[in-house]
Amino acid sequence: MPLIVRLERLLPEGLRPVLHGLLAYGLAEAGTRVLRVFTIIVIARQIAPAQIGIAALALALFEFVRVLANSGIGQRIIAATDAELASICNAAHRLFYLWCGGVALVQLACAAIMWRVFGQAEIAAMLAMLTGVYALMPAGLVQVFLLMRSGRLATTARIAATQTTADHFLCLALALVWPSAWALVLPKLLTAPVWLVLVRRAQCWSPIVGVAAAPLHEFTRLSAGVLVTEFTNVARQQLDKIIVGAMLGTEALGFYFFAFNAGLGITSSFVSALSIVLFPYLCAARSALDRMRRLKHSIMLGLGLFTPVVIAQVLLADIYVPILFGEQWADIAPLVAILCLAAIPAITASVSTAWLRATGGADRDAMISIVVCIAALGALALGCTIGLHGAAWAYVLALWAVQLPITAFVLFRGLGLSAINNQTPKGVVI
Repeated sequence: MPLIVRLERLLPEGLRPVLHGLLAYGLAEAGTRVLRVFTIIVIARQIAPAQIGIAALALALFEFVRVLANSGIGQRIIAATDAELASICNAAHRLFYLWCGGVALVQLACAAIMWRVFGQAEIAAMLAMLTGVYALMPAGLVQVFLLMRSGRLATTARIAATQTTADHFLCLALALVWPSAWALVLPKLLTAPVWLVLVRRAQCWSPIVGVAAAPLHEFTRLSAGVLVTEFTNVARQQLDKIIVGAMLGTEALGFYFFAFNAGLGITSSFVSALSIVLFPYLCAARSALDRMRRLKHSIMLGLGLFTPVVIAQVLLADIYVPILFGEQWADIAPLVAILCLAAIPAITASVSTAWLRATGGADRDAMISIVVCIAALGALALGCTIGLHGAAWAYVLALWAVQLPITAFVLFRGLGLSAINNQTPKGVVI
């Protein structure tokens, strides 16, 4: 903690809540990951591999569909001015119900396909059951984004950690008394009420009578960009496993999956939180000049905080991998180190995403995400023709060659370098 206090003193006062938010998400993530490891150990001993496979497929499909719920409606609440906040919230409340209903229908369609086309009745039943999550979400989504708008990121991190912890404990309990795929899937629905109660207790809000809802066009541009970005990011994070498994086999996929989670997976969860906490910080800027100043601080914080961690992971992989995960994984340490290098472009991408969304450039962020996804997965597929290490190097080099320069260019433009010869800083146009 003394180190954190010293770091906090070096930061501009306005940036300190961002550090607090990152620490809150980081500590929550660290705690839930420890519990997750323990849960995996128990599940591996209690549940048959075939049942785990059924649950994994059901949950993967659920996660693919659930990304559609990240529609960008909530980001419009964060970006709203004080004058328009009430009308934006009233409109968002209605849109959340309509949108989540649509997502539930998409998931039911996936369930029907799994049942009728692939004959997977159990997976279909799981997907149908999990649509109950979308019935509960809309009642708490406005509250969540109001919490983020007011900078109460420690509260949102605590709520997320509480839900995840409850999920793991329920998995443990159900695995002991009902060792089946349902023990892994059912907690996703059972913990949804926990999340809803916590967010409604943390932030009081109800539709404001007499205030007209904002028109739909207030949401469309930001929502479309956010949705495309979130979907392509999930595709990149999931399809790489499918490509490796299809081209190199299940054993190679196991090594890749472990290396990814033991290295890049640890860092990426924290880096992704960077975009979450920076977006409200950038939206709170009072002028174009203030926003550029906040962007500069955001870049310094992101690179200064995470780059040393990534470098340490790369250099120390040969030491910490066998100590933490056992000697049987020592030969995978070089693969862990290679994949850790992908975290550097991810840092600039997180800051770039927050900046573009805060300045009305969510559509451009979506295009960047699509280009990066195609480049990374294409390079991975080519690298698989060489072998597992070749695949990892190809994946990382594609991110350094595509994601890093594009997002760095966005950030440089945001800092006003294109107007460096002018006497007064201009408003940034991305």
